[in-house]
Amino acid sequence: MSTTNGSKPRDIDERTFAFALRVVRLCSLLDKKGGVGRKRGNQLLRTGTSIGANVEEGRAAQSRADFIHKNAIALKETRETRYWLRLLQASAIIKPKLLAGIISETEELAKILGAIVCRTRRSKE
Repeated sequence: MSTTNGSKPRDIDERTFAFALRVVRLCSLLDKKGGVGRKRGNQLLRTGTSIGANVEEGRAAQSRADFIHKNAIALKETRETRYWLRLLQASAIIKPKLLAGIISETEELAKILGAIVCRTRRSKE
């Protein structure tokens, strides 16, 4: 896996997979907390892991429109994931410092996915 700075994968498929793995690990911690943490963790697990799944589906798109659609869904899921992470941070269910990196990654993924969607919409076949 190639990286841009020694820590983040360049390939969007690998990057969203690595992100999903971080989400799984975080949700495992939330599950142990029970109560609200567990409930928010379940929602975070759904949205945070679906980002990469939609990017992967986009790779096998049947058309340019299908590719755009799958990546647009991934973008929406990224934004929702960011919301749940910010809520966890603000409520201090998990130490806010521990969430800063993963929140930053959602912002970067949103920018990348937004650029993919915009560029593909503008490009001609």
